[in-house]
Amino acid sequence: MSSENPTQSPGRKPRVAVVFGGRSSEHAISVVTAGAVLRAIDRTKYDVLPIGITQDGRWALTTDDPERMAISGRTLPSVDRLAESSEGEVVLPVAPANREVVYAEPGSVPKALGEVDVVFPMLHGPYGEDGTLQGMLELAGIPYVGAGVLASAVGQDKEYMKRIFISYGLAVGPYEVIRPREWESDREAARRKVLDFAGEHGWPLFVKPARAGSSIGITKVDDASGLDEAIEEARRHDPKILVEALLRGREIECGVLEFEDGPRASVPAEIPPVEAHSFYDFEAKYIDSAAGIVPAPLTDEQTRRVQELAVQAFDAVSCEGLVRADFFLTEDGEFVINEINTMPGFTPISMYPRMWQESGVTYPELVDRLLQAALRRSTGLR
Repeated sequence: MSSENPTQSPGRKPRVAVVFGGRSSEHAISVVTAGAVLRAIDRTKYDVLPIGITQDGRWALTTDDPERMAISGRTLPSVDRLAESSEGEVVLPVAPANREVVYAEPGSVPKALGEVDVVFPMLHGPYGEDGTLQGMLELAGIPYVGAGVLASAVGQDKEYMKRIFISYGLAVGPYEVIRPREWESDREAARRKVLDFAGEHGWPLFVKPARAGSSIGITKVDDASGLDEAIEEARRHDPKILVEALLRGREIECGVLEFEDGPRASVPAEIPPVEAHSFYDFEAKYIDSAAGIVPAPLTDEQTRRVQELAVQAFDAVSCEGLVRADFFLTEDGEFVINEINTMPGFTPISMYPRMWQESGVTYPELVDRLLQAALRRSTGLR
């Protein structure tokens, strides 16, 4: 099928704006992911425009140099170090009939950067993965990779994600929510709620931001003495807190990718216990490069079951493009869904691309499939 859109000039390659960085605590991981995508995009097939969002929200024109976007030792990259100017801003159109992107610097005449045909939003966390950017692109009438406004918002908010899973008959683990007003108005009552939850489900508990990812802000709490500190750590990233009971079992992940005939599931992967880490936290994922097992050592029946559940989760939230679905395989042999990620980690060594590599889709093919799916899809109600 043709990748051209109604506003695209005949014979012109589709122009991809890779948008990354952002205001969330996952800024650096977004930069790393975007670097991998920029390296993989077929430049004979697409024109590429890299746009970085700084941590204070400025849209910057950045270098197209993936090597500068990687983690160096324990140093994380940032858009500020990649921006061509400390003051210039990229401005996207807001009218559907106009896809012309403009670059403006104080005291200078704005410079046209050309039309954008599709956006690849490599943003993680709030202010990008949560429906905010998707809503802006819908208003502008610019197609984009991945989930729409509703699915992005639900996929970011772990409480409402779980509520939807429950309504669709998917098993979720025990959890409790502390809303901002509860903690700010009556901390003692909020503590009692968590302690009652621990009394029912036992210690340890996991305290996490309700709308963050990459395991940022999560604390494993072994007893009541560590509860307040864990809540405050989570609240540094999100005023709404999720408290989850420990599920004993194996961590299993499965990728879902949208094909022309509908979503399909990859081979699953397993995240084994990580030595020197009490759980699969940020350091284990990105700094110490803990590797999962792909494909997961499951029976054929277990593999089919987790693939079915992953696609069901994709459909339940009305996702588009891609999803990584994370499960626990409990000691009694049941799959319990923990969460989905509508824009999962996307470097070649990340779990989502690795699962599709083992399923017969290479990393460059994966990037191309997502771009082609976005170009086929219209914006607006669908």
